[in-house]
Amino acid sequence: MSVEIDLGDIDENEDAPAPEDTRDPDEFLAQNAFRIVYQTNNFLLPQIRDMIERREAINLHPEYQRRLRWSPSQKSKLIESLLLNIPVPPVFFYESSAARYEVMDGQQRLNTIRDFFAGSFALSGLKVLSPLNGLRYPKAPPRVKRTLDRANLSAIVLLMESESERPNQGTLSLTDIRRLVFDRLNTGGMRLNAQELRNAQNPGPFNEAVVSLSRFGLFTEVFGIPAYTEEDPEDYYINPDRQKNSLYRNMKDCELVLRYFALKDPSNIRGSMRAMLDRAMEVKLTEEEAAEASDEYKARFSTLYEVFEGKPFLLVSETDQKQRVSAAVYDAAMVAMNSLWDERAEIIADKANIVQRMRAANNDADKYEVLVGRGNTAETVRDRINLLKEILVPV
Repeated sequence: MSVEIDLGDIDENEDAPAPEDTRDPDEFLAQNAFRIVYQTNNFLLPQIRDMIERREAINLHPEYQRRLRWSPSQKSKLIESLLLNIPVPPVFFYESSAARYEVMDGQQRLNTIRDFFAGSFALSGLKVLSPLNGLRYPKAPPRVKRTLDRANLSAIVLLMESESERPNQGTLSLTDIRRLVFDRLNTGGMRLNAQELRNAQNPGPFNEAVVSLSRFGLFTEVFGIPAYTEEDPEDYYINPDRQKNSLYRNMKDCELVLRYFALKDPSNIRGSMRAMLDRAMEVKLTEEEAAEASDEYKARFSTLYEVFEGKPFLLVSETDQKQRVSAAVYDAAMVAMNSLWDERAEIIADKANIVQRMRAANNDADKYEVLVGRGNTAETVRDRINLLKEILVPV
């Protein structure tokens, strides 16, 4: 199902410059320096394939990785490079436990190798080996198969150390170091967007809850994301229809979930929308607190789904008269519903009138400007929440 989404505006500017640090650099380095321990291995491509398929050896989807983005042309160029013995950048693993590796950098390359051996895509867009365009591995001639079977990929493995074996490192934990390396490895590659950075830098129960809520059935239905029907969570990441969905591909689905938690606290509605989201993602919750937050979100979302008869958060554009799911209306409606939660029975009973009031606000020029969410400043966010409160429960 194709759903048009209006995400509104979120400030994506660079982070502000770091404040000046007056500590003595020599003394600080002496007290806080650490050295990453690593080793380099070479793996034949069939070994890589087997390690991925066994799943107990390589974790292709650690929580700090971005979702898949490579196009068929990019995948084909990697296979062509391997066939021509052109040096390919090494992949980086983190040894999370004995003989089990998390992929810190190289997820796309590893997925490409796995997918090509499985026959999941045909080579395309090749310039040097153009006669191989359209070829899939299972039907490849013997020489092509032999060449790939003998090709190898270098892997740099960051070795796991116990806390007792590590020198004094200030406040840096093993998790901090792992994410620091991940961030540096990705500096020169495809730039992570704001939500991918939040996901990478804030592991824990709350982040896991945000990702899980992005798979909530009513949420995926409303925002037009292919439903999560796979039996194995590992298969979530390789669903081709989901990879085509821009909300999923860019982690905007997780950002939408986060927007509720960022705006439900009135004290956090200050500064830019990006700053609000950043602060919300940094909140540390226990597993129990994260579960409660998840239940709260689902309850508010489900109630609005019922009130608007399966089509919440819609806004008709005054420019082209098209009806779209509005992230700005979603934000305000979710937060308004949360603040009016004790009155939910009366809200549900009045749903027919609520739909009429929402339609009237959409047709009112002044209220439309509030609803559309241009700028997403703290003031406009507060105005929009207040308007939704009036729509849900007239003053």
